Amino acid sequence: MIRAVISDLGKVVLWFDNAIFLRQLAERAGRPFADVKAAAHGDIGLLQRFDAGAVTPAGFRDEVLARIGADVPYDEFYRMYNDIFTPNPAAIEVLARVKAAGLKLLLLSNTDPERFGFVRRRFPEVGLFDAFVLSYELKLLKPDPAIYRAAARAAGCAPAECAFIDDMEENVAGAAAAGLSAVLYRPGTDLAAELKKLGLRL
Repeated sequence: MIRAVISDLGKVVLWFDNAIFLRQLAERAGRPFADVKAAAHGDIGLLQRFDAGAVTPAGFRDEVLARIGADVPYDEFYRMYNDIFTPNPAAIEVLARVKAAGLKLLLLSNTDPERFGFVRRRFPEVGLFDAFVLSYELKLLKPDPAIYRAAARAAGCAPAECAFIDDMEENVAGAAAAGLSAVLYRPGTDLAAELKKLGLRL
C-alpha cells in the first residue's frame, strides 16, 4: 500500500530551460553561446559536484567564469542562473490531490543551494511538500540507492510504501532498484492515471 509520494522537482513540478541562463551569460560575457554552454554545462562532473554539495556556490561561479574568461558579480550570475523555471500546473494539481488524500508528499531533487533557495522564494507551490530531500544536503545524487532510502525514511515509510516520480529513466530505475514504485514522467503523461495504477485513490 502506497503511503507516500516522492516527486522530483525539475520537469515534474517545475519546467526549466537552462538555455535561458546560458544565453544571458553569453550576452553578458560577450562570448559565443557554444563556449558558455561548454563551460557551464559541458562538464557534467562540475554540475554533479555542485549538486552533491562538494562545490560551493562561489566556487561554481568562479570555475564557470574562469573557463570563459569573464567577470560577472555573484548576485548577477545567480540571478541569471536561477531564473529558468516555470510551474507545471498539471503535475501540481495531481500532487495537491495526493496531499488532500492524506498521503505524505515529499520532494527529492538533485539540486544546489542557490537554485533551491530561489525556488522556495519564487514558487509557493513547493509549500505542498511535507519535506525536502536535497542532494546538496545529503551529499548524495540520484540514482544512488541511498538517496531513495533517505527519502523513504523522511516519509516515515518503508521503500515499498513509496511511489517516486521523475523525468529521467535512470532515476526511475534507481528508485525501483531501491524498492520504491516508480513513475516516469514526461510531457503528456497522465500522472493521476499512473498513480492510480499503483493503487492510489485520487
